[in-house]
Amino acid sequence: MIGLSIAAALSAVPVAQDHSAHGAAAPAAPMPQANGCTPEHAAMGHCEMPASAEPAPQPSDADCPPEHAAMGHCTPKPAPAAGRPASAPPLPAGNAPAPEIAEADYADRIWGRDAMAPVRAAIRAEHGGASFSQIMIDIAELQIRSGREGYRWEGEAWFGGDINRLVVKTEGEGVFGSGPEDAEAQALYSRAIGPYFNLQAGARQDFAPGTPTYAVIGVEGLAPYWFEVEAHGFVSTSGDLLARVAASYDQRLTQRLILQPRAELNLAAQDVPQSGIGAGLSDAEFDLRLRYEIVREFAPYVGISHTMKTGRTADFARANGEGASSTSFVVGVRAWF
Repeated sequence: MIGLSIAAALSAVPVAQDHSAHGAAAPAAPMPQANGCTPEHAAMGHCEMPASAEPAPQPSDADCPPEHAAMGHCTPKPAPAAGRPASAPPLPAGNAPAPEIAEADYADRIWGRDAMAPVRAAIRAEHGGASFSQIMIDIAELQIRSGREGYRWEGEAWFGGDINRLVVKTEGEGVFGSGPEDAEAQALYSRAIGPYFNLQAGARQDFAPGTPTYAVIGVEGLAPYWFEVEAHGFVSTSGDLLARVAASYDQRLTQRLILQPRAELNLAAQDVPQSGIGAGLSDAEFDLRLRYEIVREFAPYVGISHTMKTGRTADFARANGEGASSTSFVVGVRAWF
């Protein structure tokens, strides 16, 4: 009787089915539903929204955190311009003059305006009114050509401020074993007429025998696309009118290696036989120099220079037994301090 009772009791206990033994996966537990489930997390499958819950409102542009902006849920409000509050309205268009700058005159109340005038002048001189100087040796080279090795120089020095300067220029060339063939010097007053250009006027003196003195007027500066240009007119004491136009461009191959093409044209309004100059385009020069800046202030270079005389100037050269054109291989140095 006891055995029958135990068997009956065991048969009454339900036996759990082992689904894994039959190869079927256990059903996944339902996703938790809670009031803290946001639409973003529900969209990524992290939780399930309750059926009765309403989607949480998207953050406004004024309250758009970076993580929501990264998921495309909102658009951050652009930051206000520097120096202006976010609520400031845009400035109206117009051409009204700029407001006057307030003068720092607080010390005048104690020491008086006349006593503080030298101090204000010193501050202006030290903050934008200072004087500077530079000496630029743009060309100092040896010219190697067939049987007539020569030399050439070109440079300038200036002293002054941002607006007014005194400029001294010199250039020339010659052949070893004889004196300079062409040499000149200019003394110019230079005044800034814009952020990139200077107006220049002064005098020019050539050092060849019998050459006159010239009055000079012209401009030089930095043209768009970083072209350095200059154009000057010359009027001699004899009434001869000449002009010179030059342009160059620094093409940086690396931070230290610079390729510089350069062109110079000389023109004349009339024949000047004593100087061997003919009317029109008298001569043209085209140079190509490759320099390496060991430091910014010192750069050796190599290159090629081609000069040709045209028109009546070429006729004058041939009559003197000279060639109308020449090509030189050049080695030199560019420096400034």
